[in-house]
Amino acid sequence: MTDKKENSDIEAMSYEQARQELTKVISDLEQGSVTLEASMKLWQRGEALAAKCEEWLSGARAKLDEALKDKKA
Repeated sequence: MTDKKENSDIEAMSYEQARQELTKVISDLEQGSVTLEASMKLWQRGEALAAKCEEWLSGARAKLDEALKDKKA
């Protein structure tokens, strides 16, 4: 279960900030040089960062769809 308090800073992040940190989290996990407990926390943070990135991308996609819809009308 994700600790919302630990990841509360993610909500204020821009897409670029969240993507950059997600890349670092993935790199840290791939290296396998952290404990199991630290890996779980990184994984949870990565999930929260990925969700934030998806939120930004979905919002951008919706704006583009709306702009294209308006252009056709």
